[in-house]
Amino acid sequence: MNKIKIAVQKAGRLNEDSLQLLKECGISIDNGKDQLKASASNFPMEVLYLRNGDIPQYLRDGVVDIAIIGENVLIEKGDDIIIAERLGFSKCRVSIAVPKGVKYKGIKDLDGMRIATSYPNTVKAYFKKFDVTPDIHLINGSVEIAPSIGLADAICDIVSSGSTLFKNNLKEVEKMLTSEAVLAVSPNISEENQQILNKLLFRIQSVLKGRKSKYVLMNAPNDKVESIIKILPGMRSPTVVPLAEAGWSSIHTVVDKDSFWEVVDQLKENGAEGLLVVPIEKMVL
Repeated sequence: MNKIKIAVQKAGRLNEDSLQLLKECGISIDNGKDQLKASASNFPMEVLYLRNGDIPQYLRDGVVDIAIIGENVLIEKGDDIIIAERLGFSKCRVSIAVPKGVKYKGIKDLDGMRIATSYPNTVKAYFKKFDVTPDIHLINGSVEIAPSIGLADAICDIVSSGSTLFKNNLKEVEKMLTSEAVLAVSPNISEENQQILNKLLFRIQSVLKGRKSKYVLMNAPNDKVESIIKILPGMRSPTVVPLAEAGWSSIHTVVDKDSFWEVVDQLKENGAEGLLVVPIEKMVL
């Protein structure tokens, strides 16, 4: 039986989030301590734990069929590789930072400056748009200390909360791009494994839709139901069920997580009472 090979990061937050996603897709991975390869017990899948920066080449060579990887790594090392799904976690940005004491007026200030980074291709492509040519110093590892030891005037690195920059007396001055985890696909994936990927994508999309939505139940007087329904289109339309108390109904619907509080305010203004909000594990359409 064919197995699809998926690469995930060896360690760290992306590793944890990737395995959690597979778990929510109903896939059980037989992990052992310090294993570099593991199989799923209930899905035709083999997991390879690899260095993040090596994954694009493994995809390109067809060593793995798919990978959960930071989009920033693909932009740097694999911009020819197809993204099958954006996964919505491990969000960050790739930014330029300078020491806090440096007066920064604009991107032209960086012309000729020494920039330490693990993302040389990304830096070159970004600055080319502005006709600015920095002096790029390639560093694999922690780049934040480069200005303090005199190795560089600025850095380019991934930023999440900004706490690492703060600890190293740096300030973010240019946001070059935003990134999140994505599901990337090898250009050499076989037809058989493409079919397995389609099944996996269906599960992933169901999980992601569930994460982005809330199931909302509320009570309302019958004369308010019509105005509430206009606020709540739901998946097709809201479910309306008569209550035992005459003149009242229960309304059930799905609300997008990002607009939830705005919708709740409108519901209250239109007569909804007793709102109950339930998380959705999966949403299969």
